[in-house]
Amino acid sequence: MSEPDSAWPAPYRAEPIDARVTLPGSKSLTNRVLVLAAVAEGPSYIEAPLRARDTDLMASALRGLGATIEETDNGWRVEPGPLRGPANVDCGLAGTVMRFVPPVAALAQGDVAFDGDPYARERPMSTVLRALRDLGVSIDDAGRGALPFTVRGSGEVHGGVVTIDASASSQFVSALLLSGSRYVNGVDVRHSGKPVPSMPHIDMTVSQLRVRGVDVDDSEPNRWVVRPGAIKAVDATVEPDLSNAGPFIAAALATGGRVRVAGWPESTDQGGDRWREIATLMGADVTRDNTDLVVTGPASISGIDFDLHDVGELTPVVASLCALASSPSHLRGIGHLRGHETDRLAAIATEINRLGGDVTETEDGLAIRPRPLHRGTFATYADHRMAHAGVVLGLAIDGVGVADIATTSKTYPGFATDWERFVR
Repeated sequence: MSEPDSAWPAPYRAEPIDARVTLPGSKSLTNRVLVLAAVAEGPSYIEAPLRARDTDLMASALRGLGATIEETDNGWRVEPGPLRGPANVDCGLAGTVMRFVPPVAALAQGDVAFDGDPYARERPMSTVLRALRDLGVSIDDAGRGALPFTVRGSGEVHGGVVTIDASASSQFVSALLLSGSRYVNGVDVRHSGKPVPSMPHIDMTVSQLRVRGVDVDDSEPNRWVVRPGAIKAVDATVEPDLSNAGPFIAAALATGGRVRVAGWPESTDQGGDRWREIATLMGADVTRDNTDLVVTGPASISGIDFDLHDVGELTPVVASLCALASSPSHLRGIGHLRGHETDRLAAIATEINRLGGDVTETEDGLAIRPRPLHRGTFATYADHRMAHAGVVLGLAIDGVGVADIATTSKTYPGFATDWERFVR
């Protein structure tokens, strides 16, 4: 991949860091509550949502389908409206938009056309499209099983039993569950295939449905039954994005310093909560101080053998720490990352090795053997998590440039400015 000459110089930190950070809202939670608010039985407020490209794309998509989403002092007021086409949905590179919105569009009266960024056309969509067809929805994708496509809504979906292979993404399950109670017969989603990745994201979906009075039965493994019924209008406050905590927590380990993350929830469905376990295994001391999570880094980072199957989005930053560790690491259960914003396994291996590292792709993960790293440019492949990995390496290696740092705006607008302030 070509590297622009204007790569952003990642701040280097020779001394242990001692800093506190307040994170923006969770993208995963923001986009779920936006969808549910747009198909609820009345208006509701969303407080402290993430305002970033992915969530703005979701809001725009739902507005296009008929919802009214108005700015408030600290979020949005959402009022459902009759779902209708014609409409055009720009998915950008947001998996939640390209997967969560088509089942909503199926309830609209009229055609809804979907497209997105060039790489979005390579992201897997056939599972959702096939499932909707099995539920009686008409879709025109010219046989691609990917963007661009058009959902030809008839105003209702009969619903019922549908069997899918969700081993490539948990979003395939969440997409059907979020709109399922609005289908005439609800939806009975059954997974057949390798284990579903990122299960905490499905747990988050189920929790948000239940808060709104939706009857969800997930008592049987690999089966989720959503019974038909109204979705109550519920005001929501969005938690901080714990996945975005990754580079800040990593800063404590990379510098042997101390970092406080404000407002860490005591109980959460977010997969990013696993950072507490991962940081501890890598040698950090992790405690709570009132609402702050306090992470104190070790004198040297310990390599780990860890299954990231359920929290794959943490992989790029974890891999950067493994490259800085004092012993080898094996990250497992993440073969599905080859279908994310980019092929994350290939991208991580390429970019760490470009800086002198020793990373090998395995069938389902990465083998990382520490080696002395050197300065250079770290490409990001239009992937915000790759940018996070690059800035962590820049803390420990003087002279690392991160290409396209602006890609972090996908889930964290102003990240580069906040990172510079945090590090210095």
